[in-house]
Amino acid sequence: MEISKPDLKVNVHEEFFRKYMRVLKLARTPTREEFTKIAIVAAAGVLLIGLIGFILYVLFEHQKLLGF
Repeated sequence: MEISKPDLKVNVHEEFFRKYMRVLKLARTPTREEFTKIAIVAAAGVLLIGLIGFILYVLFEHQKLLGF
């Protein structure tokens, strides 16, 4: 006696589509103020990471010049 596997692909895709559509229905366009705040925070993060990387680069290059 052999048990066949259920066809889950259709159900998985339908469930994913339902969840995706639910998120899209709840989503809205941010206001200009919200967008500006998000952009400022993201830019500050990029600048901070870049500054840390530059400082590390300068420190390692300085060590090479002094022969440490």
